[in-house]
Order: sequence, then C-alpha cells, then structure tokens
Amino acid sequence: MGAPPGTPGTPSVLRAMNDRAALDLLVAHGPLTRTRIGELTGLSKPTTSQILGRLEAAGLVRTTGSQAGRPGPNAVLYEIEPGSAHVAALSADPTGITAVVADITGAERGRRRIEAVAVAEDVRHRTAQLVAEAVEGALQQAGLGYDDLAATVIGTPGAIDPHTGQLRYAPHLPGWHSRTLRAELADVLGTPVSIENDVNLAAVAEQYEGAAQDHDDFVLAYVGEGVGAAIVLGGTLLRGATGGAGEIGYMPLPGAPLARGGDTVVARTDGGGGFQSLVAAPAVRQLAGGVKDLGEALADPAVLDEVARRLATGLAAVVAVVDPELVVLSGQVAQAGGDALRVRVEEELTGLALPRPQLRISELADDPILTGALRTALTQARDTVFDTSGA
Repeated sequence: MGAPPGTPGTPSVLRAMNDRAALDLLVAHGPLTRTRIGELTGLSKPTTSQILGRLEAAGLVRTTGSQAGRPGPNAVLYEIEPGSAHVAALSADPTGITAVVADITGAERGRRRIEAVAVAEDVRHRTAQLVAEAVEGALQQAGLGYDDLAATVIGTPGAIDPHTGQLRYAPHLPGWHSRTLRAELADVLGTPVSIENDVNLAAVAEQYEGAAQDHDDFVLAYVGEGVGAAIVLGGTLLRGATGGAGEIGYMPLPGAPLARGGDTVVARTDGGGGFQSLVAAPAVRQLAGGVKDLGEALADPAVLDEVARRLATGLAAVVAVVDPELVVLSGQVAQAGGDALRVRVEEELTGLALPRPQLRISELADDPILTGALRTALTQARDTVFDTSGA
C-alpha cells in the first residue's frame, strides 16, 4: 500500500520542495540561468530543467532574455512571473488609511490614501467601507480587481486579542473595535485579511531592509505621536497572551501620570499617562514651549537632553527584562532627534541597565509600517501561491 499524498519523502513532496527552493532563489536574486539555479540548489541539470518546465507551465516563472559574455550559446534567464499573484498592504492611522497593491515580486502597482479622522462620528461605523475604498483605488491604479488579491495585511495601532478577535490598546481608533471586524473586512475585500500591530510591522521592515538586518534579538522602539515597541527574541516576534507585548506606552515611570483604565484610556494631548506621556511627540512639543515642528523643538539642547534622559529611563526597563543585542529607535521623534538623540540616549543608558545593546536610529525612507505590511502580505501569498504540492 503506497504512502498517502503529501507524505514527507514522497516524490510529490520532494518536487514541491525543489520547486519552492527555485522560486525562493528567484525572489532573492532576481533573474537566474538554469545553470546558476542548479548550482545554488545542488540539483542536476535535468532536474533543474524539469523544475523550470513545471514552474513555467504553472505560470509561476517566465523567461526574460539571455545572459551573454560566456563561451557558447547565450544562457536563457528565468524570473518570477510578476502577475502570478498580487497583494494589498494597508496602514491605518488617526488621520486616514493608505493602501498599496503590489505584485508577487514586491513591485508596487498602485497606491491610494483615504483621509478620514478616526474619531469622527461618520467614520466609526464605516471602517470596512473606508478600507475597501482605499484598496479599490489602489487596485484601479494597478488595473486589477479584488479577485487578483492573494493576501491583505493591515497595520493599525494596538493589537488584535487572539481570544476575542477585538482590537485592544488603541482607544483613539474607535471605528476599529468591532468583534467582527476581520470578517467585515474579508467580506468587502473578498480575501482573507490579517490585522497586525503597526510597530510589529515596522520591526518586520527593519529586519527586511533596515537597521535590524541579520539580528535575531532586538527591540524596535517607535516614538511618534504615540509610543510602542516590537520585541524580537531568537528571530521570533513576542506577542503576549492578548497581543499586548511591547505596549510600553502604558508603562509606569517616575514623573509620569499612571495610564489607568486600560483600553478605556482616552488618548489626550499628554499621551494619556505612562511612558508615552513623557516622550511622545505631544510631550516633546510641550517641553519646547509649544513648538510644533519636532526638528525645531529638538534643536534646543535642553529639550534634547531631557527627551534623551526620559527615553533612556524607559528603555532601561525594557533592556533589563529582555536583554536585546540591538535597540532601533523609530518614529517621528527619533527621526527628528537623529544621531544627536541616539548619542545622548546611549550616554544616559550607562549605569541604568547592565546590558549594553547597540543603539541605532531607523534610516528607512518610506513608511516602515506599510513596508512591513507589504512584506508580511508577500510572505503569506508566496506560501500559498508557490506551494505546488497539490498540482
């Protein structure tokens, strides 16, 4: 009696593994010759030819010119078929929603921004419609429809509680608190939807193309209009029992009012209490006497020193608990303070915590939350589209 389909070690599973290895190489390196794919996978020329034949027939790869400069006939180059699948990535914030549509290679095909103040009464009951409007605008720009989407990932402040399916830790986004939000979004978009914490997605972006490349243990501290952290240990993102790991904005610190009330805390201009009331953008502006521009506010040495001292105090608590090898500072405050802020925070950390992690300022030019959402959506889509085991 033969092994059931999909049993490890059977020809169909080995073929699917080889197919995926070739596809991953083309994603990572771009166009490659058959010979080079064989060299990188360690597979024979006949086996590599069979793989490429299967993938081309399945519409997952295509030929794209040839490689000259070597003796003999020019070698044909293979690449991922960009149109084999598409994904949508969204970033939601208190003033609107941005959507990007990309092909399976990660190339952007369309983008749309919908301005909508999160606390406005007309927004609270039509969150799904606003998301659909943003995605539809990006799809139209790309010349695509909802049926072309293989995955959709949305980044929001707060986190989805895995037990209830409800967004927590983001009281300033009242339109996102429906227990059936994911189902509502999947219904209007026609595709499964993942809702992910925005700072966690920023950490994904840092791992992919930022300051945390090649680091398996790091903390991303996002300091902007609000404050949050993503904690990555052993290459794994720490989420916590209710998705609240890294919500350091609520962390009690000397000199800060307590953020009592949990999810019912209203986001005020002082950040609502806790660590965020000391270092978030509103606190920095207040320290600078109401100066609105963060760069101008942090140009004052006294303000810069005080913000660094406060940041170091909060970060010391995090470092003492998780002992990361790297701390990345991201968000508007970190960007405005730049290296001058990093140096001062590093000096202030001396003696506050025994571990001494590296400290870096994020240098990502684009929206890191949107970048992280896109990378996460691509990973989900490729795991489905590149799986040829059922072919």
